Amino acid sequence: MINLNSKTTMRVMPREMRLMTERIFSLSSLPKGFFLVVVDFPMYSQKLGLGGFALFERRFESFKSADPSHVAIAFEDGSRVTLDAAGEHAWFVLPAVIDLLGELTARFGSAELTVDGACDEAELAVAASFGSRTGLSISVSGNLLKSVPSPITSEVRKDDPLLWALLENGAEIEADLWWRIYHLAKQALATDSVVSRRHAGPMIINEDGTIIGRKDNDDETDVSFLSSRISEREKESARS
Repeated sequence: MINLNSKTTMRVMPREMRLMTERIFSLSSLPKGFFLVVVDFPMYSQKLGLGGFALFERRFESFKSADPSHVAIAFEDGSRVTLDAAGEHAWFVLPAVIDLLGELTARFGSAELTVDGACDEAELAVAASFGSRTGLSISVSGNLLKSVPSPITSEVRKDDPLLWALLENGAEIEADLWWRIYHLAKQALATDSVVSRRHAGPMIINEDGTIIGRKDNDDETDVSFLSSRISEREKESARS
């Protein structure tokens, strides 16, 4: 597909975007488990026309030293809170932002939260699309976020229309950029070898062909090529 800027683009679906994002975040200094909380943010950012995966690529090196534990409350007055982002990226501040807005809204009926010192502050706009997941209607103006209650319908189409749009149509991403993201994500994978293949998935295949772990193979997995045992037919085929 060719866009108006004559650059080749690809339509990428949520599964692939989430998979690449999770792998890349696993290469960062983020605590294990935390990057699973932020895995949707680059995807939402892309769909919203914000920094998206181009920003993800540019910031990757700085993510290696990210530490969301630096984020702290600097001021609190009832339903109004100021959060010190301590220079952390907005994507890594957003989980705390959404949690705090949820707590304050539940206590006071509405909330106002100011985020100071976040890198790529414009990415805070992603919060507006996430609020309805947790029963919040969030508006974002620069570094000021406001929230009020919003009923949850349990229908993705209504509760998270941006996610629904992603599930239906994916997101357009410049092809060259996506392949760079793909190769960056591959750094999280073990080098391909017979040994690494034996340890992939829910089981381990020993060199003699014995299996440790799942043995039902109900997905018709053929593990024979991972064994050192070679049939006479294979030997004959190799000689010929």
